[in-house]
Amino acid sequence: MIFLKRVSLLLLFALTSICAPAQDSMALSSGYKLVKTASSIQQRNYYLLTLFQELPAVRKLLEQDTELKRIAADKIYALTHAQEQCNLLNRFCYTDRMKFSTAEINTVSKRLADLYTADNALGNLVSQHLVPSGTYILYSNLSPLDMLVKAWEQDAKGVNYTISVYAEGVKPAYPKIDSISFNVNDKQYVATVRKASKNVLQQVKNTNLFFVPAVQFALQFLDIGGWKLAADAEPLETTVNKTAIAKAKNINWNDYNYAVILVPGAGPENSKTKISEESKERCRIAATHYQAGLAPFVIVSGGRVHPYKTKYCEALEMKKFMIDSLKVPENAIIAEPYARHTTTNMRNCARIIFRYGMPFGKSCLVSTTAAQSLYIHELGLDKRCEQELGYIAFRKGMRLTKYDVVFYPAIASLQINPTEPLDP
Repeated sequence: MIFLKRVSLLLLFALTSICAPAQDSMALSSGYKLVKTASSIQQRNYYLLTLFQELPAVRKLLEQDTELKRIAADKIYALTHAQEQCNLLNRFCYTDRMKFSTAEINTVSKRLADLYTADNALGNLVSQHLVPSGTYILYSNLSPLDMLVKAWEQDAKGVNYTISVYAEGVKPAYPKIDSISFNVNDKQYVATVRKASKNVLQQVKNTNLFFVPAVQFALQFLDIGGWKLAADAEPLETTVNKTAIAKAKNINWNDYNYAVILVPGAGPENSKTKISEESKERCRIAATHYQAGLAPFVIVSGGRVHPYKTKYCEALEMKKFMIDSLKVPENAIIAEPYARHTTTNMRNCARIIFRYGMPFGKSCLVSTTAAQSLYIHELGLDKRCEQELGYIAFRKGMRLTKYDVVFYPAIASLQINPTEPLDP
């Protein structure tokens, strides 16, 4: 009887993959390589600003513009004189100076519009980077110029958001796991900000790039608070996922019913426990499907989330457990060490499939505990995606068992989220 049930389940898996609807095509390049900069956190959060900095022709154009140079000079001046002009009574004197004002954002938008032509450095940036990268894909229905301006405005507001939350103590969407740990009402807070401002000034005092002071200020406070989570294990392609990526190049995808099996993590309740029993249970379910040959890869997904300020990463601990205890080979496990919610488990899985050149239209499985599986398929994860991300990160297929849901990755998942700097 057990054997017959197992055969029936495998047949159901096979039929759902055969009947899978096709993924809508998008004019993107899965072969596009994201431009790197010294800070992985900057690159992942503010990709347009990274392009401004790293593309020589664009950088030269922006550095030579009088109005944009003035913004850089004003920020440097504000940092230089903050020590004498800011007092203990105005706690946010430093941070207010570093955030982009509405006037500054509008000035940059206007200058980009004035400088842009379809065949100059900015035009090439849009056609050769913004569009094929998909990082601002929600604006892809706009004209190239409007897409450029919209991407700038998103990055500027993202920098401001990071400063507000991680330098000023504004509550983020999930304060129990993402809030700063220092008290902005304490006298020591101003001393911390003073010291940070001095450090930033030394880094940026010679720049002519208008955005560099504000970006470095935001990055400084992520560092101070111990929130450099968006750089964990980077670059993934040459660290924790190196062997899996090498394997992916030689996969005959037609041999498998599913592209990947996604395993969302569940954090433990105490800081001494590396991996929760719930994560282990989810790994066991996925390992069974992998060993049955349903997919060539398992994606373990989850960052350093629970409990607050934990040093253990869900994805990395699940990967160790699957290798050591479940005997799944390392080259069959892809770690996604950033997701902080079920929404971003699904979103980041889609990103991996696209960035690693896997067939984007192929059906996938998410295998997890019964309660989360029901939530993903029927109890509102799609609505939560719309509320928090602005789009649905996946398309639902069948719920095969109480543990397994078929899904299809959504291309909108490539969009950077400016309001979650720990996993943008």
